[in-house]
Amino acid sequence: MTKYSIPAALVAVPVLVALLGPLFAADDPAKDVAFLLGGGHVFGTDFVGRDVLDEVLLGGRSLVLIAVVATTCTYLLAVPLGLLAGMTRNRLADETVMRPLDLLLAVPSMLMLLLLAALSPGDPRVLVAVVALINLPDVVRITRAAALSISARPAVEAMRLQGERLPRIAVGYVARAMRRTLAADLGTRFTGAIYLVASASFLGVGVSPQAADWAAMVDRNRTGLFLQPWAVVLPALLIIALSVGVNLLFDRRLRQSDANFLEAR
Repeated sequence: MTKYSIPAALVAVPVLVALLGPLFAADDPAKDVAFLLGGGHVFGTDFVGRDVLDEVLLGGRSLVLIAVVATTCTYLLAVPLGLLAGMTRNRLADETVMRPLDLLLAVPSMLMLLLLAALSPGDPRVLVAVVALINLPDVVRITRAAALSISARPAVEAMRLQGERLPRIAVGYVARAMRRTLAADLGTRFTGAIYLVASASFLGVGVSPQAADWAAMVDRNRTGLFLQPWAVVLPALLIIALSVGVNLLFDRRLRQSDANFLEAR
């Protein structure tokens, strides 16, 4: 068993359930007694009598896809802004980029999530934009700090003296040199995106209240936790497994990179 086996399994199970689950769920789930254990249902029924297994198979795709797309959008926006702020020698340009982001950073994430997502509840595009906007200031600041450190190296100064253009230095050297920093942050950022998407669903602004969704399942079925625990425990375990697995994968990959670097030296 390799050191990646456990993290890979933790990620693979919820991802496969989320992506392939709808193929195996019942097309027209029938309703039975609420919070029923057994009765022909592998994991019982939920608060309105729907089969928990079918709800789990149908409820992960929105959570996983929105978290992935939101995290991708965050880095596509944040890395260029962080490079610009960190490498420019124009203080006005730096302040123009960073000060509006500081204002966003001062607003509590849950408050922003409620205010913005409530404008169009149930629209995944709005939720993607909100999650990306919440994470944007942190990633820009991390990228800027890394760019400031790397751009002070003699190699960058030599490139400037040779007449290399700033975009070429930023993309060809600085961005490549900060890959490990961004990779270390990416696992945490993805987990944060999952938390925000799940929180939106839990609060009723992420998806339709009647839609199949892992986080919404936890919210809707918590009143019957001691009658039918599977309706809460099963989706919660899948969310936890995905979050922990992603961070373990990135952590072990970074450790492997460090080991390879030391061996090369």
